[in-house]
Amino acid sequence: MTQNWGMTIPFSDRSLARSQELIAELPGLGYTDAWSAEVNGADGFVPLALAAQWAPGIRLGSAIVPVSTRGPGLLAMSAATLADLAPERFVLGIGSSSPAIVERWNAGTFDKPYARTRDTLRFLKKALAGEKVSEAYETFEIKGFKLERAPKIPPKIVLAALRPRMLRLAAAEADGAITNWLSPEDVRQVRAEIGPDTELIARLFVCVSEDADRVRELARWMLASYLTVPVYAAFHDWLGRGEVLRPMHEAWAARDRQAALKAIPDEVVDALIVHGDAATCRARIQQYVDNGLDTPVLAPIPVGDVPIEQAVRELAPRA
Repeated sequence: MTQNWGMTIPFSDRSLARSQELIAELPGLGYTDAWSAEVNGADGFVPLALAAQWAPGIRLGSAIVPVSTRGPGLLAMSAATLADLAPERFVLGIGSSSPAIVERWNAGTFDKPYARTRDTLRFLKKALAGEKVSEAYETFEIKGFKLERAPKIPPKIVLAALRPRMLRLAAAEADGAITNWLSPEDVRQVRAEIGPDTELIARLFVCVSEDADRVRELARWMLASYLTVPVYAAFHDWLGRGEVLRPMHEAWAARDRQAALKAIPDEVVDALIVHGDAATCRARIQQYVDNGLDTPVLAPIPVGDVPIEQAVRELAPRA
């Protein structure tokens, strides 16, 4: 269907320790990529280090590790380690993350997210190229950092980007952009900001189930928890959903969670969550690709009687 076809690891229904066999299947099923995430489950690097051994040949990426929960030097060391384990197969995805993750969960400071991401990108490009870095950036200063073992080939770096300013930074200075929670139609608007030559990566949440009511019930909880985060609220304002999502935001601000869930229209759920039988889901994913998405990264969500391993196999390009 497309040159790249990714899967999120580890899987949502099992620990990393129980994921080895299914991760090892991915290349044979036609998946080209395995991408980690980092919220409050597995960290962004260990799953990729293991997948480098379990699924040789597959491209590995982080989508994403926050730039404010590690120091720049530690981030460079982690990236260099993965680049050494998987030469030319590791892609470092970084982003600003959110105040909840950075401040409430990691005791960091969520300040000037665009500048911090830009500065970290510029530092990492130098550090991963083996340079000794001594430089005062807008958001931090580095004095004499040099990797003890720089990768022979620096990894590509891609940025989490939801709105024009960050998307344009990704196109101008990084190797790609990662986005999230968008419809196939939204891809065109995002693509217009980065041009035709920048890789566009997106995580797509997929429910292989024909029980639309059950999917929508689960999906509303997912959507409310994400789209009320300021950066995602602003993203969907930019995409044109500000008015249709206003009742949800007002109910959420009033701490009426049930009213907030009910305020999310079916059409919004159906636009942002891929669901249906496996063939319908694959066709929907293809719409994203047709509209300009280079790398769909599937995140299967268990619903009903379809276990994750079945969904992974049925959503594969060789299914």
